[in-house]
Amino acid sequence: MLANGGALPWEESQLKAQVERFQSYGLTLGNLMIQGFNNAIYARPGRDETIEKVIASIQAAGKAGLPVVEYNWYAHRATEGYFEETGRAGAGLTGFDYEREVESNGSKIKFKDLPPLPNEGAHTLDEMWANITYFLKRVIPASEKAGVRMALHPNDPPAPISRGSQQIMGSVEGWKKLVEIVKSPCNGITFDCGVTREMGHDPVEVCRYFASRDVINHMHFRNVKVVKPYERYSEVFIDEGENNMFAVMRELIRNKYTHMIYPEHPRALDYDRERGRIGGYPGGGGYASFAFQVGYARAMMQAALTV
Repeated sequence: MLANGGALPWEESQLKAQVERFQSYGLTLGNLMIQGFNNAIYARPGRDETIEKVIASIQAAGKAGLPVVEYNWYAHRATEGYFEETGRAGAGLTGFDYEREVESNGSKIKFKDLPPLPNEGAHTLDEMWANITYFLKRVIPASEKAGVRMALHPNDPPAPISRGSQQIMGSVEGWKKLVEIVKSPCNGITFDCGVTREMGHDPVEVCRYFASRDVINHMHFRNVKVVKPYERYSEVFIDEGENNMFAVMRELIRNKYTHMIYPEHPRALDYDRERGRIGGYPGGGGYASFAFQVGYARAMMQAALTV
């Protein structure tokens, strides 16, 4: 998966070029992240024009042979609560703490008490549900015609309140509500077993619920250790957290899941750090750690297929 598919609206020729580039390396491009539609998220002037650009992008994706388009619907993403922790052999882990003190206007304040940002504002669940309902009822019929599945990523971090806003994808109940708004395999989620555990849920049970309904359209395969659900946890190596990753993979296989599995959020290793700055989350890693994640995930898949 690439970070995103570029500015809206996407062009068929540009997407085809990306698909063909992957094919030249013997790979398949199975998902791209779409973004740049804040007018729709916040129901601002220009919402309808923005949604038309999203629809045009989905149509281009279908013509280019891209099967899944992923997106986010944050009122605010709580990244201020992230910080780096030290894991085994000195590797970097990513911690999250809802109570963490951060800098704000020259003083210290707990993340949970940070005020809304001017470009975002504060929003209630009712507002955000109304906004995404409007969006889905326009976009999902178009995605069905294009043969493209949509995958909404859950809130990560799943903070209860993020800069004054409630989050529709900040609970498993929210995920369930989402897929009922427009009942279609095209209206699905990115199932993230790490976020599921961050919320205090068993990812095997949650996987079974959504996979049995054929609404897992993308999968994030990672592990965490939780101190307090929603509020305090650590993103750790894929082989050391609270999730039974083999059981998660077996549940995907049982339900005949056929879309991408992305072993995301690699940990920071010395090998990667020695090669320069690593972008992304505090404590996050690079190529070497991704190789470990991918190898582990493929081993889980191969083992699950033989059981």
